Amino acid sequence: MKHWTDGFAEDDADEPLVRPYTITGGRTTSERGDLTLITVMSAVPEAAVEQGPGRRKLQPEHRTILTLCARPQAVAEIASALDLPVSVAKILIGDLIDSGQLWARQPAYAWAGTGPDMAILKAVRDGLREL
Repeated sequence: MKHWTDGFAEDDADEPLVRPYTITGGRTTSERGDLTLITVMSAVPEAAVEQGPGRRKLQPEHRTILTLCARPQAVAEIASALDLPVSVAKILIGDLIDSGQLWARQPAYAWAGTGPDMAILKAVRDGLREL
């Protein structure tokens, strides 16, 4: 006779042992509205090399983010590397920004105040209509 728990061990092998709500301390959304998928994150140089007591208090995911951001990384890349939902990654990233260990930079077109060239977009649209 097969028991209802048979096979669960194999199914759960790919699941993380720590649930996202544990990693974020129960928070479900980031308090930062300025983080998008393409926001570029960089570790503050002192934070990237810091090995003192403050660094040890961070969760492993926070330390991984700091290591990843020694070179600029987009929020989406960080979430992928952590294998966590973007919403969870944003919460963790927000913690590091608030503590002064990460810098956030919007893509060039976001702070230049302009989007894509409308003339090019209209030309592409017109070309597609002619097909």
